[in-house]
Amino acid sequence: MICGKMASGKSTLAARLASAEGAVLISEDAWLAALFSEDMHSGADYLRCAAKLRQAMGPHVTALLRVGVPVVLDYPANTVEQREWMRGLVAGTGADNRLHLLMTPDALCLERLRARNAAGDHPFAPTEEQFHRFAKHFVPPREAEGFTIVTHEVD
Repeated sequence: MICGKMASGKSTLAARLASAEGAVLISEDAWLAALFSEDMHSGADYLRCAAKLRQAMGPHVTALLRVGVPVVLDYPANTVEQREWMRGLVAGTGADNRLHLLMTPDALCLERLRARNAAGDHPFAPTEEQFHRFAKHFVPPREAEGFTIVTHEVD
């Protein structure tokens, strides 16, 4: 599981972790783009579509974990609510959990966001205003939430 602001490096880290661990990589952005790209025009649309995707993917992820398949979730674990959903996926499966926290400065996130949008190689192109709107809801995880937290300082 990965926690970090928009353009902080979550997908890059997720791909690296999945490769190193021989894990199944499940990317929220890839699934949202495939299923809902025509329906996503605002932050509210993202929230609605992401909720539908969580509902559909949750049992699948839990089933994989129950049979011992390692999974890297390239989903934002940026709010307590998102992490509660993730913790629920792991509960009762016998799987270990690691929550990777990317501590990337906002200025670097925005620089990466601009470059990513200019390159056009990402399924979504959020604006800087959207970055700031979503960043307001970012809550770093606490040990009390029950995760093994691995912090990555990004400069």
